[in-house]
Amino acid sequence: MLEFITFIVLATAGFGNSYGYSKPVTFDGRSLMIDGQHLLLFSGSIHYPRSTPQMWPSLISKAKQGGIDVIQTYVFWNLHEPQQGQYDFSGSRDIVRFIREVQAHGLYVCLRIGPFIESEWTYGGLPFWLHDVPGIVFRSDNGPFKFHMQKWVRKVVNMMKSEKLYASQEGPIILSQIENEYQRIESAFNGKGSRYVQWAAGLAVGLQTGVPWIMCSQQDAPDPVINTCNGFECGVKFEGPNSPNKPSLWTENWTSFVQRYGEEPFIRSAADIAFHVALFVAKNGTYVNYYMYHGGTNFGRTAAANVITSYYDQAPLDEYGLIRQPLWGHLKELHAAIKLCKVPLLAGSYETSSLGHLQIAYVFKGKSGKCAAFLVNNDNTSNARVRFQNISFELPSMSISILPDCKNVAFNTAKVSTQYNTRSRTVKYKFDSMERWEEFNEPIPIFSNTLLKANALLDHMSTTKDTSDYLWYTVSFQHESDAEAELSVVSNAHVVHAFVNGAYKGYAHGGKHNFALENPIELKNGTNHITLLSVMVGFPNSGAYLERKTAGIRSVRIQNRYLNNYQWGYQIGLLGENLSIFTDNGRNKVEWSRFQGRHSRLIWYKTVFDAPGGNDPLALNLGSMGKGEVWVNGKSIGRYWVSIHTPQQRPSQTWYNIPRSFLKPEENQLVLVEEEYGDPLGITLDSVSITKDAKY
Repeated sequence: MLEFITFIVLATAGFGNSYGYSKPVTFDGRSLMIDGQHLLLFSGSIHYPRSTPQMWPSLISKAKQGGIDVIQTYVFWNLHEPQQGQYDFSGSRDIVRFIREVQAHGLYVCLRIGPFIESEWTYGGLPFWLHDVPGIVFRSDNGPFKFHMQKWVRKVVNMMKSEKLYASQEGPIILSQIENEYQRIESAFNGKGSRYVQWAAGLAVGLQTGVPWIMCSQQDAPDPVINTCNGFECGVKFEGPNSPNKPSLWTENWTSFVQRYGEEPFIRSAADIAFHVALFVAKNGTYVNYYMYHGGTNFGRTAAANVITSYYDQAPLDEYGLIRQPLWGHLKELHAAIKLCKVPLLAGSYETSSLGHLQIAYVFKGKSGKCAAFLVNNDNTSNARVRFQNISFELPSMSISILPDCKNVAFNTAKVSTQYNTRSRTVKYKFDSMERWEEFNEPIPIFSNTLLKANALLDHMSTTKDTSDYLWYTVSFQHESDAEAELSVVSNAHVVHAFVNGAYKGYAHGGKHNFALENPIELKNGTNHITLLSVMVGFPNSGAYLERKTAGIRSVRIQNRYLNNYQWGYQIGLLGENLSIFTDNGRNKVEWSRFQGRHSRLIWYKTVFDAPGGNDPLALNLGSMGKGEVWVNGKSIGRYWVSIHTPQQRPSQTWYNIPRSFLKPEENQLVLVEEEYGDPLGITLDSVSITKDAKY
């Protein structure tokens, strides 16, 4: 047994990819190949915009130390082309720099171009200007969509080619993806769906990158595009490649799951993930990608509808890039053990044999006499003692033992030997001084001072065009006496706030469906002003006919009077947003006052702080706040919604990541816009650390 432990350490420490290949990447029914050599690959998703360039080297290095061979990322179209024809590849958007960093660490890249990505990213990664293209139908055999999709995909591919980043050019990119989980919606488009699949595959292959293309969750992916699996249990549920000449690839092994406001985090055990990886490999899988390996942060307004700012924090590398144990260490040992089996896995014959009612052996035998076996116990309640090649083995419940020589157990998926670690936070700064805070009350618009007007209730999404979470609706009307009435507002946005004659009258929130705000109000004799603030917490990111989805206020009624067809005035965004008062250039465009401690609705708060010493990651504790957005030195660290609680009566997220690269040594500007009755005096800046583990 000691011999195999030594082999595992050496296999992990000595593994590394080398470049210099100037031949196309190919594949057969066993695996991907470079220069005719079969590859057994472990991959990890790290999305460049969900971290910072300063974090990339550490993240990639830790992934490599964990036995990862490939870094997988989407390409985020709406991040790079927010306005048609206006491109941005700077800072955290610098995808070429990110890929170069992966290459510098000797790892490969899987580039998922899409361009629809879903990914819990607003509008599924599609730029919202596409919505306004006449006659467009997203992700269908539709001329306008195909024109723009082809233009973007060609731009990305040509950029990669010009930088010589494909493996066929001695670069790190060995795999590319076109489209994303399309089969889930394909039937909604009838025949236009299947024609679109054929067209997308033809587009990709015709670009001649010299590397294979994949379509995930697309069982009928046209040759030579490889169909791949996404999910928790691809070793159980994957139907396999749709051709004997294609390898079995797993593009998304979900290490956790998306978390929305009001939900608890989804925790998946290290043993469960390892079991399903080993099972997939035992069934001839030769590429497994962890989605996510590092989740990161949905900075700014990039998160999709109701998705929290922290993304896949339960991954092997947490939101801050810290190693999460035992997951990281257990998977590292798994990768090393499986790589000890590489020769028979990639070149040997394959057979199975029953070891019991719920036990089975998967055996690989190479021509050189090398043998590897995976002994599986599918019983989720009991251990099992089995005999394999006249040797007795004890298999824990729901586990797989890996035998690189068909005799000795190098690893068992259920036996987690890595020490657990814990994440702790230490308060470094308290924002509890009233004298250090300033505030600015967001003005409430009325009909007469709005520029955009319409005799209807406009759609929130097509009006704001994803430039703001906020859309003001305001109407004025005459009433003949002072009276009490009931205001009823129906919306399918996420939040609505109501003001009558400048006074706040309540709010309501909902999710995917319509919700109602119903509150008593007081009308006065003469002109009355009704102002409603519609709020989106990210745009939808999935489903067929995404371009048809709408949101916003649907109906307004006062007593028996419907105001839907009145003339309404509109203001896109908050004044503080439009003036960028969270930046150095914008903060003097309004008059700030000393903090009054009233904790009003729709108020901006501003203060300054010095950066704490040390190198530990930093997080802003917003447990005392309600809902809003926060900026540090003009950079948005994301939305917060602390006031909405999970079934366990706690916020889905309390701490918000502030990358140290966002900070200066002194006089850092912190600005928040608060929609509810949050108390900024309770905010703290905390350092984040983990207990040390001698195993790494």
